[in-house]
Amino acid sequence: MSESTARTELKGIGVSAGTASGPIALVTPAVGIDQHEPASVDPESDGVRVREALEGVAASLRSRAEHANSETSKAVLEATATLATDKGLIKGIDKELKKGSGVTKAIHDAVETYAAKLRKLGGYMAERVTDLYDIRDRATARVRNLPEPGIPDLTEPSILIAEDLAPAETATLDPESVSGIITEAGGATSHTAILAAQLGIPAAVQVKGIAEAVVNQPQVALDGGTGKVIVAPDASDVSELEARSRRRAELLADSAGEGATRDGHKVKLLANIGTAEDARKAAKFDLEGSGLFRTEFLFLDRDAAPSVEEQTETYIKVLQAFGQRRVVVRTLDAGADKPLSFADLGPEENPALGRRGLRLSMERVDLIDQQLEALAAAHQAVEGADLWVMAPMVSTIEETEWFAERARSYGLPQIGVMVETPAAAILSEQILTVADFASIGTNDLSQYTMAADRMQGELAGLLSPWQPAVLRMIQATAQGGEHNGKPIGVCGEAGGDPLVALVLAGLGVSSLSMAPAKVSAVRATLRLHDLETCRDMADLAIKAPTASQAREAALELADPIIRDLVS
Repeated sequence: MSESTARTELKGIGVSAGTASGPIALVTPAVGIDQHEPASVDPESDGVRVREALEGVAASLRSRAEHANSETSKAVLEATATLATDKGLIKGIDKELKKGSGVTKAIHDAVETYAAKLRKLGGYMAERVTDLYDIRDRATARVRNLPEPGIPDLTEPSILIAEDLAPAETATLDPESVSGIITEAGGATSHTAILAAQLGIPAAVQVKGIAEAVVNQPQVALDGGTGKVIVAPDASDVSELEARSRRRAELLADSAGEGATRDGHKVKLLANIGTAEDARKAAKFDLEGSGLFRTEFLFLDRDAAPSVEEQTETYIKVLQAFGQRRVVVRTLDAGADKPLSFADLGPEENPALGRRGLRLSMERVDLIDQQLEALAAAHQAVEGADLWVMAPMVSTIEETEWFAERARSYGLPQIGVMVETPAAAILSEQILTVADFASIGTNDLSQYTMAADRMQGELAGLLSPWQPAVLRMIQATAQGGEHNGKPIGVCGEAGGDPLVALVLAGLGVSSLSMAPAKVSAVRATLRLHDLETCRDMADLAIKAPTASQAREAALELADPIIRDLVS
């Protein structure tokens, strides 16, 4: 096949900016069900085989956790290892074996049943379906005595091609050997997307047809900002990508200091973190603190809540890492969609819309009181700490009053709320008469505004932050903040998109929190534009009839040089 006919362009969703070109490394696919296996005639013996396989998978995941590239990745791997030996999963497999299914079919059918339950729960539990499928594929390979799916040994920097990457793979990626990532599945908030951005590895997801397109092709080129993928690129393709990469490096070379527009309007640039180790690493970046510390990693996959002492120790480490820089802590965001064994409120018809976040805290006052006590103790212990505390999933002023009164009783200095529901956005003017600040979680706000599951990659277009309806919700929140003289931040993935950041600044958002690796590009973009231009961009985007037209309208007003960062 000639080079001209082999060359193919594909389009996906860019989730980690940057360019790369080079050899392809295909992630070993799952082996699947053994189509020739006999039906189970000894369910007890076959059950032992499956348990041994699952225990082996769990041990392997725990071993990988010891070499994970962050505490967050370690926590994810350890949670997946626990899932591998879940009693409910094993019971489901035993049930399939007793029905006469072959061993691998029993594993697959039981996992599919379990996965359906997790999808119904939504949120964090829906995200764990990828973990569950990874367990299925590894256990199946073990009982078939075949290689487990995964990344091959890389002898040179390569671009990974996969259906999707499971946590066991993403947690140990080495940016020195993985120059890019392309997957057919996944979404903007998937494990793959978030970790790639943290590591600075260019990545695109939802690149349909990539596996078929790279058959017998040695190289691929990738633009992780736009999601553009070129299979069998020619010399001019590679040259252009390399030129873009150089221009991007030059643009970012002088990106340092506070976030601000060209005319000096301040926009704080902060980091999203999940653990004390994340805080330690993020604090080394040139940024202004943390705009979102997700505390649920302290609570998940445990038989009992962490003690006040354990929580205090963690919060002290986080505050110490950032010194006098701002740290915004989100209180426990768990409940029906992130079930805790020690805080089970019972089954619900629609858990994604159930007693999660602050609603759980209002049912289990002991949990929120212990967390607030620990945060107050940590604040007292770290001299000069700038601690802000906010509640998740707030929808009413009554909820705001309940949380603010409770948090202030512990002497905490800055009390805020997350704006993740249209209700909170619309009522922001009233809510911010009580709260000291608000932070917009664009991932959930997009999900609830557009009635689209944010974990379903096929709905990525509906979940775009450029959707005019979502922009109007952000605008309403910012207006509520302006009316009350209260700061409004954004801590969803949208804040890390340089072009979206300009629009957010124009809407009145005063701080943006993102993966630390994204800060330089956002800072450089802000400094190329004055506030009036940002406001004009926001006005055009708000009035646009579609998401794509909103983005194009903003891009038309942007300095052409930023196309190397955003398009």
